[in-house]
Amino acid sequence: MNTKFHFSRRRPLTSTLNPVLKLASLFAILALAACSKTESGKAEPPPPLTVAVVKIASAQVPILVEVVGRTEGSREVEIRSRVTGIVEKQMYSEGEPVRANKVLFRIERMPFENALAQARAALNQDRAKLEQAQRENTRLQGLLAKKAISAREADDTGTGLKQAEAAVQSSEARLRDAELNLSYTSVSAPIGGITGRAQRSEGSLVNAGTDSSLLTTVTQTDPIWVRFSLSESEHSLLRGNEGKRAAVKLLMADDREYAAKGKLNFAGSNVDSKLGTVQLRAEFANPDLTLLPGQFVRTQLIAGVQDAIVIPQSAVFQNDQGRYVWVVGAENKATQRKVEAGSWVGHNWIIKSGLKNDDLVITDNLIKLKPGMVVNAQTGNAIPTAADPPAQATSIATPAAANKK
Repeated sequence: MNTKFHFSRRRPLTSTLNPVLKLASLFAILALAACSKTESGKAEPPPPLTVAVVKIASAQVPILVEVVGRTEGSREVEIRSRVTGIVEKQMYSEGEPVRANKVLFRIERMPFENALAQARAALNQDRAKLEQAQRENTRLQGLLAKKAISAREADDTGTGLKQAEAAVQSSEARLRDAELNLSYTSVSAPIGGITGRAQRSEGSLVNAGTDSSLLTTVTQTDPIWVRFSLSESEHSLLRGNEGKRAAVKLLMADDREYAAKGKLNFAGSNVDSKLGTVQLRAEFANPDLTLLPGQFVRTQLIAGVQDAIVIPQSAVFQNDQGRYVWVVGAENKATQRKVEAGSWVGHNWIIKSGLKNDDLVITDNLIKLKPGMVVNAQTGNAIPTAADPPAQATSIATPAAANKK
């Protein structure tokens, strides 16, 4: 048996190991490079974080207080029936403006016309008796002069004359009452304003002097009043002559400023013992009924200017120890600084303590900051000063109000 041997052709060893050798060589190069960097020193630190800063400088800012107020009519009158009777007719449309002395309701007139006729008849009767008493008294006085009658008879006649005169006066008073009651059947608006909903429909019986006598209301809306309260600290800012001349503005629900400027027309002289607030009231022109009674509005009072340090609200943080800001300290390192905040002016916060002039307060990249981190400070936008009109400071709140938000 012949045995044949077949030898297969094998690939060279160098060809099979070539990729492995290349990969090993790459790792070796990286390891040598790492060793080289380690031997030469530490790795280079990352570049400083670029942050925007504002340079603190004392500036004049408006003394401005913002609170929520509620509108009310400058005059609010309840329209009531002054006589008892049936509501015969309603003479107005609910919710429409009316002028003073406009007739709003008619009460049934017939009973009062009858009462007036009776009062006139009684007066005429008493006047006739008075004329008779006068003639009798004149005749008896002549007889008394001739001593034809006794003095007693003359005196009785004089007394009867006085009684007749008193009866006429009483009848005249009853006549005036009857005329007045008849006039009350026309229920008129004592002031001009906006009418309310009718409380009694036609055909209803109303009784004078009871709750059923209320027919509707009329509210004078031009001018309109805004009532609000200030805390003791806020009210202290308005004391003195500047506070009395404080300008008052309103901000609507859409942050638009109400066109007319207001003025204070009432300031309470005592502090509410339960709420710790002082009541105030301002007056605004309202010819187009832009403001409705009972509406909530944001009320701003501006009483001059004050020197203060202000920073953007976004730069102020709070933790369990209070409010703080990030400042650029020595060697351009970020440092936390505890501050005491006052009120808001526009988008800025008044700082009472904790900062001084020339401090650099960081205003961006705040969540990336860590104590001691080196930063590259870039000057940011300038903080508004007294050169900016107070109207630009569109909002203000105390720190307590800010926490509630």
